[in-house]
Amino acid sequence: MYPDRVVSGMRPTGALHLGHYHGALKNWVRLQSELPCLFFVADWHALTTHYDDPSMIESSTWEMLIDWLAAGVDPSQATLFIQSKVPEHAELHLLLSMATPLGWLERVPTYKDQQEKLADRDLATYGFLGYPLLQAADVLIYRASQVPVGDDQVPHIEMMREIARRFNHLYGKEKGFEEKAQEAVKKLGSKRAKLYNELRTQFQQQGSEDALGQAKAMLDDAQNLSMIDRERLFGFLEGSRKLILTEPQALLTEASRLPGLDGQKMSKSYGNAIALREDKDVVTKKVRTMPTDPARVRRTDPGDPDKCPVWQFHLVYSDDATRQWVTKGCRSAGIGCLECKQPVIDAIIREQEPMHERAQQYLDDPSLVRAIVADGCDHARKLAQDTMRDVREAMGLSYN
Repeated sequence: MYPDRVVSGMRPTGALHLGHYHGALKNWVRLQSELPCLFFVADWHALTTHYDDPSMIESSTWEMLIDWLAAGVDPSQATLFIQSKVPEHAELHLLLSMATPLGWLERVPTYKDQQEKLADRDLATYGFLGYPLLQAADVLIYRASQVPVGDDQVPHIEMMREIARRFNHLYGKEKGFEEKAQEAVKKLGSKRAKLYNELRTQFQQQGSEDALGQAKAMLDDAQNLSMIDRERLFGFLEGSRKLILTEPQALLTEASRLPGLDGQKMSKSYGNAIALREDKDVVTKKVRTMPTDPARVRRTDPGDPDKCPVWQFHLVYSDDATRQWVTKGCRSAGIGCLECKQPVIDAIIREQEPMHERAQQYLDDPSLVRAIVADGCDHARKLAQDTMRDVREAMGLSYN
């Protein structure tokens, strides 16, 4: 019914590191050439855990945007914007909160997990409890078809789908809907109308997902339908409601295999990260001082790459020949740890060179980033306003 669209965001918590690049940004760069993409700075989300000290959010926002551009996110292909500059996110979040059961929020797996991890902060707030609902609003307001996430975020996407489904059930009522839908079926032409009704029956009576997919594909190809008729037929296909909000699909992304310098998850708070635009000398120093296999006390001691954090970097940055050289040299003590680290240093510096080049123009002229974001916010807001117009109408809030 609506065009395919990808939506994703990041919280502005400071300079990005290589874990962000390999875990998300490389995927964004790939997706932007395949589908329409909207990437946003989730500054309101940053307040859910940093509400008591928001002083870093603004500077982190602009720094992160430069990191995105440096990584290869292209504003001519993707829409870049700031969440709080599109107030419709907050409006939809509020309206969704009126009908979302409290238990849905309390059962989100990351809720208690994050409370335990961030035990030093007071997170007994609605903002923290309700952040999955704000996430849902961030996605549903653009009627996104796909959201790139890792395995741990799949429950969030499923909740978004449930919220959209509940909203459509509650508010997708239209006087004379079934009659109007039947009239729309006739506009498909006799052959397609017959096929549509057969596929609808197969899905509703037998639960055939294949029939549902075929019917949706047929509607996507129907050129003679108005948007409102198409919307009715999609809703009629799955029940007897208009589909006001689209149920997004999780676009599973491979988790980053790049750990921190100490083998733990890469995080600035752990002091084990390499920044996306790190200085060459700093990269060299950080990698050269990485811990290695504790069994290699002396240069002549053999080691085990599987017990060495540096090996994880070789899995990301080195080719097969280099990995074989490392494995053989480490196990036989034929190479020292500094020799083992040098290919990693060279590869990281090589990867970062174009990032430094792309970032420099925005560092020299910050107004370029402001202009990109202003254009992105305008485009995002127009899409959001289209959705909110339908949402308000469905909820009886259009007082025209």
